Order: sequence, then structure tokens, then C-alpha cells
Amino acid sequence: MKWPADRILYQSEKSFGLYEEASRLEAEGIDVIHLEVGRPIYDTPEIIKAATKKALDDGIVHYGDFRGRIGFRQALAKKLNDFNKIDITPDEVLVTNGLTQASFFACLAAIDPGDEVIFLDPYYPQHIGKVEMAGGKMVTVPLDAEKNYALRADWIEEKITDKTRMIVLINPGNPTGRVHTRQELEALAALVIKHDLLVLSDEVYEFITYDGHQHISIAALDGMKERTFSCYAFTKAYAMDGWRLGYLATDAKLMPAILNVMLNDVTNVNMFIQEGGLAAVTAPDSVVGDMVASDKRKRDLVVQRLNQMPGVICPEPEGTIYVFPDISSLGKPSEQVAEELLREARVATEAGSFYGPGGEGHLRICFGSEPEDRLSEAMDRMARYFNK
Repeated sequence: MKWPADRILYQSEKSFGLYEEASRLEAEGIDVIHLEVGRPIYDTPEIIKAATKKALDDGIVHYGDFRGRIGFRQALAKKLNDFNKIDITPDEVLVTNGLTQASFFACLAAIDPGDEVIFLDPYYPQHIGKVEMAGGKMVTVPLDAEKNYALRADWIEEKITDKTRMIVLINPGNPTGRVHTRQELEALAALVIKHDLLVLSDEVYEFITYDGHQHISIAALDGMKERTFSCYAFTKAYAMDGWRLGYLATDAKLMPAILNVMLNDVTNVNMFIQEGGLAAVTAPDSVVGDMVASDKRKRDLVVQRLNQMPGVICPEPEGTIYVFPDISSLGKPSEQVAEELLREARVATEAGSFYGPGGEGHLRICFGSEPEDRLSEAMDRMARYFNK
């Protein structure tokens, strides 16, 4: 079927507007501080780069197993069993070009035209276009903003119809920074099993949690592995965003449909960078822990400074590299505030409305994308804007 010329996917239509504007200003020689793009500031750890260089020198440059190198998948399966508590085998793991491709495979494999897919609002919008490409329809259910964006299974059930096929879960949450509790996830799991649904679980921030909050994979709960596409990436925790390396884990019964999409999209992921991924997943905990400790210091700085600004209320995120301050008392649309911050303060943020109706009245600010001195300068600039 030919794609209609006037049909624009949500993601293509809505993404990267302020980033492009900020980049244009930079090209004109204007100093802009980037707090809009969710990217880590750190260089990829040396242990990962060294393993990748060695793989090149060792001649790992040819075709290989299209599912991913077996040693890498074995290490990923061990990590999934040990950390995520998911009972999984290497054959139930597929190496992908980032979490984005893992999500794409899951959507094309599981969604038929006319299927409904539930998104929890505020939501991360990048999954929407994939649902649309598969012919699915997005249905939104709000998170409980009054309870720090808690997941409400009873609210979700009200939106379930005979067309509902899948629920998209982002945990830890982007943009909210929420780390969902076991109680919330168990209630969701019971609902999914009751209505015979699937879950697309985006867990890219699994390692980035603070203050004792614990990430729980929904596929680890009873009866959920066979209903869940668990998607991961090396992007955030290992500062490997440009490497485009991720993986998908699911039950053996669901994997053939995923592989059918994979083989018609790309033969296999780059082989030698998988050795870098292997080094990452088997590295000492300190490789990730040191970066998360730095992120926590930056989180604390940004939360403290924002809460000193008139009209701004900023709770502490439980995970991720974002804060989601409430600016609704200003009486302006969040998109207007973000545009004014860029134009007047030269600080690029993201309007909360980009993340759905539940995001209106907020900004999403990435504290992981700049070093502490630049974050302090960004807070000074923003303070001048809000104080005026």
C-alpha cells in the first residue's frame, strides 16, 4: 500500500523543533545551553571503546548471527536474569540498533490495522509513530499527577475495548522521572492478563534511579514474560547514544514474529560494536555507578535552583536524567515558555505539551546533557527569565 503523501507520522511531525531552532542560533554564533535533548554528557567509558577497537583489530568485521553474537546474547541473558529477574535464555534475546529499533520490531510484529494501543499520559512520543506505521491507533490514559504520576490500573481498564492490543509502559518514566512501584506494576500485570493484552516495556533508564528507588521489570512478574516485549539500550547508562546499540527480550513464542520483521529490515547489527556492548554489560558496577552519582548531584542542583524561581515547582525525579517542573502558575502555554527561554535566556528546554495533554503546564529539562558548570549557568539564565 502506498503511504499517502499527506500522511505525516506523529514523530516526524512533532520532534526536534526546539533543538533545530537552538542549533540554528548556535550556527549564528549565539551561546545556547542544551537542556532539551536527552543525551548523556559523558564520553563512552574507555573499557568499552578498547574492546571495540580490539574487535576491529581481531577481524570481527564480517556477517554473523543475525540475532546477535552468541557471547553477547549470553551475557545479556545473564544480566536479564540477575538484574531484571526475568527468566530468559540467549535465544530469547535479539540485539538491535538501539531501543528505537526494538520498539519498531515489536510494533510491526504485534499490531494489526485497527488495533488500539494505550499510552500513559504524559508519554514519551517516539513510540507513537511506530504504532501508526503498523496501522494501530493511540489511546491515552492519564497517570495520576496528584500522586507523583502513579500508574492507575483502574483508569486504564476504563479505556480497554475489544480492539485494545497493547499497553506502552515507560519505566522509569520519561518525562516524569517516576519509578513505578511493584504494587503499581502488579495491578497492571493483573489487568493485562485479564484482558489478554501485550506490553511494550521501555526500560532504557533502568540503571538510573536515585534515593533507594528500585527499578522493576514488568516481565519478571508472574505470567508477564510471555506477554511483554522488554526493550533496552546502552544509550543512557553507558553514554553510548551514538553507538545505536540495544536489545529486545521476549518469550520464545513471540520471538519468531520479531525475527520476521528483523530479517526484512536489517540482516544484523554491526558485529564489532557488539564486543563493546559485551564489555559494557560485563564491566564493574562502578562504570555505571560513577555516572549515576554525577547525575544525582546535577539533579539535586537543578531541583534546588528551580524551586527558588518564582512560579516554578519542581519535585525530585526518582529516576532518569530529567526534571519535570510545573510552570502552570505563569498562565502561559508551556510551548510559549520554552520558546521564550530559548529566545530570551538562550536555554533550550522542551515544552511539556510535547509529551501529551498531561504534560501541559510543565517543562522537561535534561540535567544529564551538560556539565555542572554549564547547568549552573543555565539556572542563572532561567532565574533571570522567571524573576522578571
